[in-house]
Amino acid sequence: MEGKLTIFAGSSSPRLTQQICERLGVEPGKITLSRFKSGEIYVHYEQSVRNRDVFLVQSLSHPVNEMFVELLVMIDAAKRASARTINIIMPYYGYARQERKSAPREPISAKMVADVLTTAGANRVVTIDLHAPAIQGFFNIPVDHLTALDLMTEYLRSKEIYKPVIVSPDAGRASMAEKLASGLDAPFAMMIKKRPAHNQSVITHVIGDVADHTPIIIEDLIDTGSTIVNSVEGLKERGAREAIVCATHGLFSDNGLQRLRHPSISQVVITDSIAQPEPHEPYVHVLSVAPMLARATQYILDGGSIATLFKDQGI
Repeated sequence: MEGKLTIFAGSSSPRLTQQICERLGVEPGKITLSRFKSGEIYVHYEQSVRNRDVFLVQSLSHPVNEMFVELLVMIDAAKRASARTINIIMPYYGYARQERKSAPREPISAKMVADVLTTAGANRVVTIDLHAPAIQGFFNIPVDHLTALDLMTEYLRSKEIYKPVIVSPDAGRASMAEKLASGLDAPFAMMIKKRPAHNQSVITHVIGDVADHTPIIIEDLIDTGSTIVNSVEGLKERGAREAIVCATHGLFSDNGLQRLRHPSISQVVITDSIAQPEPHEPYVHVLSVAPMLARATQYILDGGSIATLFKDQGI
């Protein structure tokens, strides 16, 4: 494996990169990432990448624009250094919530990100639980769309949860919630809500029985946490017990993590797709996506079906 690839960490994902490399039995590539006084980004690969398969690990987490431009400069430097292929491991795909126009004169920023990555020189993108799976179609290069659903299912199955009910916070998460419900052999419920503004929501209906059940809310990401708190309080009003909140990506903007320290939330389960400060809050459990990303990397290099990583072969 050492002779085939080199894996480099962007500023957002050094710990995750180290864990991926340990799984693959390789050392992380040596790279210098710095800033000029003006704020411009400087990248220098401290080793040759000529004719090598380069993997760049970078989540578009806070500060998202800084991480995005840094990744573009890393891609450009690798391309100009004659890398054979440039593969982007982007556990969290920023701007994914802007995947369509919901009002006139709005951008489709998720498409713009795809175009810029491809133009810069990326040959492949590996990502996890896109906000909208259709974003894969924005690319004209291969996209390996992974999911943390099996990790969530195995963890929750190991817990003795009283009368669990899987709750989709909106119609967009219904498919993921149904798969989790099937994996846990639990009933399914869905919330209907309206959004008066970004990061705000009002629960109007809950379809399904949640009274005296432990709701397990499944999301692709948690940003400010306001929507989750509104959902939990709406479930509590309908007789539900303390909720377990599950999400692949924990952005936790604007003190979002502290907002989830709520009397009606017993635990928050996330992955390390976005680096989290340590030690973790006692109510937060972090699952590692490093083993899955390492196996995906191996399949990309050696051949094999990415779908075999998941119990649901249709993913």
